[in-house]
Amino acid sequence: MQEQIKKINTLEKLQALYTATFGKNGTMTARLKQMRDMDNDARAALNRENAELRELFKTRQAEIENAVMMAALKGEKLDPSLNPMPENRGTLHPVTQSLREISAILESFGYSLRTGPEIEDDWHNFTALNTPAHHPARDMQDTFFLPNGNVMRTQTSAIQIRSMEKEGVPIKIFGIGSTYRKEMDATHAPQFRQIEGLYVDKNITMSDLIGDIRAFLSAFFEMDNVELRIRPSYFPFTDPSIEVDMKWHGGKWLEIMGAGMVHPNVLRNCNIDPDKYQGFAFGFGWDRLAMLKYGLDDIREFSASDVRWLKNSGF
Repeated sequence: MQEQIKKINTLEKLQALYTATFGKNGTMTARLKQMRDMDNDARAALNRENAELRELFKTRQAEIENAVMMAALKGEKLDPSLNPMPENRGTLHPVTQSLREISAILESFGYSLRTGPEIEDDWHNFTALNTPAHHPARDMQDTFFLPNGNVMRTQTSAIQIRSMEKEGVPIKIFGIGSTYRKEMDATHAPQFRQIEGLYVDKNITMSDLIGDIRAFLSAFFEMDNVELRIRPSYFPFTDPSIEVDMKWHGGKWLEIMGAGMVHPNVLRNCNIDPDKYQGFAFGFGWDRLAMLKYGLDDIREFSASDVRWLKNSGF
């Protein structure tokens, strides 16, 4: 059998012999069915023969395929006048690119990066952030609750709580990561990426907060004169709370982020005396900023599977 396999020179003949040997009615198949009537030595010998034959078939197949390829190459010639194949270069996804830019800007302002778990407990995701039990953010239609009572993180503010508990004050950090809410449309996704900044020290004011936001937006959008509109708002973890709008092309106002002075109850929950320390926090979705910077209308394009979108996007 081994010599017969070595003399075969076409894949068709090799396949026919393989079927005759290992197929449903093959000779080796029939012998293997009789193993239960053999002694141990005979079984071992048959197993070795079976393995060796299969390996020999595999080796001969590779040899024949290689011979066919080499024969085909002998009939081909290189034409140096042909245009080369276009070069496909990898590009950074705009979300990744914007994250790197945002992180570099915040670090240049003295903020240090922190991260945290995406599965959070009630304390760090809600209670420590001064979110009462009746608050709408806890509603089932907004939050992904897990069977054990934990949740998929709805905001990266939980990173701020963990950092203050561990490091104390003064503290100047920014946290990044994925967050999860039950939303899905052109400008919202059930999983989105968020960045939050926190600065707690003595004598920190709202003017410090607005100054950092203005400097950040100027750097990220490469604009000398950023025009902001500050509106009062409400968040359970800041007081006072604000929404920040930026005047965009054509004089249109766009909502950019939420921010405010850290609520005294949040500081107390982290064992920080609010009579001695004050601070501010701000948060935004960096997908949203990437959409604005790169001129996209639909957030779902970020997760599209068509590689032509990234190749032709000009990022």
